[in-house]
Amino acid sequence: MGERPPAPWGSFPLVEICVLVGIVFLVLGFVGPESRRPLFIGTGLALGSLGGLELSIREHFAGFRSHSAILAGFCALVVLGVLYYLAPRGLAPLGRFGIAAAVFAVAFALFARAFRKRAGVAVKVR
Repeated sequence: MGERPPAPWGSFPLVEICVLVGIVFLVLGFVGPESRRPLFIGTGLALGSLGGLELSIREHFAGFRSHSAILAGFCALVVLGVLYYLAPRGLAPLGRFGIAAAVFAVAFALFARAFRKRAGVAVKVR
């Protein structure tokens, strides 16, 4: 499989620093001041996830390793968040989940096809 694709910013360990700061915020969220716990935990989860997402995108689109499920899950999560805040009140939670699941399925197929194309894997046509 070779080595991971290089980061666009060179050898600076940006992803590692992002994940480390996320871990620090998570620890602060569990042992820090009670009034700031939700903020610290949310920030820690966001930073850790952002670091992992960047690495997944880079590896996936370089054809190094497929991360179709992670990337499709992120798309579905974004759609679910948008639907939570912007969808009409009449749209049931199960309907929102169904829309997010459909987005996941379509995104997964598209990401899998993009990976196969980048990795040079033959695509079967049925």
